[in-house]
Amino acid sequence: MNKLAAIGFAVAVMACSLSLSACDGGLKFDPDQAAYKQFSGERALSYVQAQTDIGVRGAGSEKLKKTQRYLQQVLEQWGWQVQAQVFKNKTPQGEVEFVNLRVRYAGSQPAADLWTRPVAGLVVSHYESKKFSEFEFVGANDPGSSVAVLLEMARVLAQRPEAAARIELVFFDGEEAFVDYSDTDGLYGSRYYAESLSQWSEKTRPQWGLLLDMVGDHDLAIRVPRDSPAPLVEKLFAAAEDAGLRKYFGMGSQRITDDHVPLNKAGVPTLDIIDMEYAYWHTPGDTVDKLSAESLETVGKVTLLMIEKYLLDKSEL
Repeated sequence: MNKLAAIGFAVAVMACSLSLSACDGGLKFDPDQAAYKQFSGERALSYVQAQTDIGVRGAGSEKLKKTQRYLQQVLEQWGWQVQAQVFKNKTPQGEVEFVNLRVRYAGSQPAADLWTRPVAGLVVSHYESKKFSEFEFVGANDPGSSVAVLLEMARVLAQRPEAAARIELVFFDGEEAFVDYSDTDGLYGSRYYAESLSQWSEKTRPQWGLLLDMVGDHDLAIRVPRDSPAPLVEKLFAAAEDAGLRKYFGMGSQRITDDHVPLNKAGVPTLDIIDMEYAYWHTPGDTVDKLSAESLETVGKVTLLMIEKYLLDKSEL
């Protein structure tokens, strides 16, 4: 290779590493270097505890603002940057200000195109807890568990910057309905985010999405909705089989109203990884003692393995 060719090759390599718009042929999965093995259920459980320690984190509340600051502080220490997507919407209880949190990996030197470069996919969760007038609801499993899994995923993905840079994490506000789910109540954050995708160019739009919700139950039984995108279901089950954890994952018998619905409608095939068989759902009993570090680790490892081996490695498609 002559000197000019060598320089050209070096520039091309640098372009590939800094911008996904060029040379993105996917990542080759290396089981010895895979991040999923580093996922810690105990760490994830500590993130649940931190959220519930804040208290009731309803949409528009001061405690949810405190949660936003907590998430930003934790994520930034690992090289992720947070962008607040602020909007107002009418609800059955009046106008409320909602805040989605978009999160992208920047490392020590954020790129100028951090928020405009293409990403391969989305990993999302809602982060506000439902409001109840009758009792205090701290939402350890709903939504604390899925938020915690995303945080721990962010920690381990930061050890694989080339993979982290291909993903956008999103924490949705306003998933919970104020009265009852309808076209105008509930899924506020995901509906707003899905609408914003229309402003993305075709080449920058994510190709897939993974939604996590209620994933920490001691008696874990993930059941994906029956109308889920089949290719994503196949990849999830393949990753679970690879990890020796297939028994925890199966098909559900019904559709589910959740944050994956607006994303699917917007053209981003999105899978809802959820365990609806939880006795303490929307009760004061949804506390940290009902959760299991092992369950959090099971979901975290399988989801990460799915991403690394079946979604980012183009040779596996």
